Parts: sequence; structure tokens; C-alpha cells
Amino acid sequence: MAWIFLFIAGLFEIAWAIGLKYSQGMTRMLPVVFTIAGMVFSFVFLSQALKTIPVGTGYAVWTGIGAAGTAILGIVLFSESAAWPRLISLGLIVAGIMGLKLSS
Repeated sequence: MAWIFLFIAGLFEIAWAIGLKYSQGMTRMLPVVFTIAGMVFSFVFLSQALKTIPVGTGYAVWTGIGAAGTAILGIVLFSESAAWPRLISLGLIVAGIMGLKLSS
């Protein structure tokens, strides 16, 4: 169950990171509310996951999910660069997440 909580925490991290972009510097109220809610839920689920997952592994996986997911959504939603070095780097993040999961 802890790994499911960690995955959900990572999804909420993606949500609040994207929410920051939509909030336009925290000036648009609805995106700000969703961003703050995403932060809270992300930390709640992370704290539940860390009850049984080692903190180093949990934190690395959480930030990896957030970083990779946010970068992918940046490409899809905001037309950010999809150059091959960037995609390879995203693949390495995903490989690192899988490696940490398999070794824990």
C-alpha cells in the first residue's frame, strides 16, 4: 500500500507543479487553490508512504515522479522542447525510479 501512496503523492506533485504555471505567479485564485490543495495532498500521501518506505528511496521516487511527469506535461501542455537529449534524460529518471523500487 505504501508504494501506491507514494505514486499518488507523485501525481499530486505533478498537479501542483503544473498548477504553479497556470496560477501565473499565484495571481489567479482558482489555480492557486488547486495548487495548494495539490501540495497538501502530495505531502499527506508522501508522509503515509514514508511510514514503511525508507526516506531516501521514498523522497527520490517522489521527486522523480514529479520531475518526469511535470517535464512530460510541459512538453504536451506548454510546447516545451522534446529534443532527444531531454527525452533520454527523462528515460533515465524513469529507470532510476524503477531501480529504486526494485531494490527496496
